[in-house]
Amino acid sequence: MANFAQMFMRIYDRKIQSGEITFSRSGITAGDFTALCINGSYVIPEERLEIIFEKMSLNEEERQKLREAAEETRRLAEEADS
Repeated sequence: MANFAQMFMRIYDRKIQSGEITFSRSGITAGDFTALCINGSYVIPEERLEIIFEKMSLNEEERQKLREAAEETRRLAEEADS
């Protein structure tokens, strides 16, 4: 399974390339975007993620995939820390 950053970038890249969204309309902050690019265990905080889901017009399948990837990425990060 892809980590959260990988899954997010797949969806984000597809929507950017198709012209569905632009960075400025995606709801993602520059800080979150940078963290996703450099930290494979980074997950956007839940409250901001819900805003991004809306602004990017993600369908239920895309939302579910990202939620599952976020959960798994958080779990793996916690395991690595212990």
